[in-house]
Amino acid sequence: MQDPFGRSITYLRLSVTDRCDFRCTYCMAEQMTFLPKSEVLTLEEMGRLCQAFIELGVKKIRLSGGEPLVRKGVISLFNDIGSKLGEGGLEELALTSNASQLGRYAEELYLSGVRRINVSIDSLRAEKFSLITRGGNLSQVLNGIEIAKRVGLKIKINAVALKDFSEEELHTFVSWCGAEGFDLTFIEVMPLGEMGDLQRIDQFLPLTEVRERLSERWTLSPSTHQTGGPSRYFRVEETGQKVGFISPLTQNFCDGCNRVRVTCTGRLVLCLGHEDGVDLREVLRSSEGLEPVKKAIIKALNLKPERHDFTIVEGSKPSVARYMSTTGG
Repeated sequence: MQDPFGRSITYLRLSVTDRCDFRCTYCMAEQMTFLPKSEVLTLEEMGRLCQAFIELGVKKIRLSGGEPLVRKGVISLFNDIGSKLGEGGLEELALTSNASQLGRYAEELYLSGVRRINVSIDSLRAEKFSLITRGGNLSQVLNGIEIAKRVGLKIKINAVALKDFSEEELHTFVSWCGAEGFDLTFIEVMPLGEMGDLQRIDQFLPLTEVRERLSERWTLSPSTHQTGGPSRYFRVEETGQKVGFISPLTQNFCDGCNRVRVTCTGRLVLCLGHEDGVDLREVLRSSEGLEPVKKAIIKALNLKPERHDFTIVEGSKPSVARYMSTTGG
């Protein structure tokens, strides 16, 4: 599969649910209205959709949410997709999680074929963690990470950089990840979804500033490591681990985009920073086999834009109305 700009699409990020057991302040409104069950794809429909993408050339699939592990029976989907690894054409099955349920499912995830997990965690202090997640338990998350590490899952930590919140823990994150053997990625807050009275610009901490602060203590050497994603990596010489920076606002990262996203409702999102999308749920539910779905995907790729349109300025509306929890991380 190729988009209109000659970029090969080999990576699918599929949201399996819009629900989450956290309410992170940059991701969700405090009082969220979740989708009715009828609008969400069944796990069987998601498996069929993934098979269509694999047959079209997708080599990597990442399941996300919301929090994917709160969806009942989700391990069956991991097993289904995992059975396509190797000779089935899929090269990697991965997960993005908040790790709240990771302790329960780590071994089953490994057995399904998952080898890498991205864990979203924005503070290593219990009170601050509870504040940013609106009630999350840091000990539960750290225990889940430890169990996942023990069963053989490779962990990468994702931390959203938030103004007047993250600054005092930047060095702590690098030090902890170095000691644990985790790579680390800092992410700029993205203007997705209405947050009530909260202004995105009040949360925005440029990663240029984060990198400058880190360079005061750590030796950051440019790395040639690439995942096909938006992160720009550096090697932390003192720890041997990598630190990445995803900077949608201060540094556009679209030139090498190799991915598309599908929401839990079956909407194919061609760019995180655009509202445009294509409904695959209707195709799935009104047809049999994979050919109609594959044709719809190929046709939709013609709509993929060259780059996102994210901006954050005083008083501006979010660039995209949908929440990140709906889109999938």
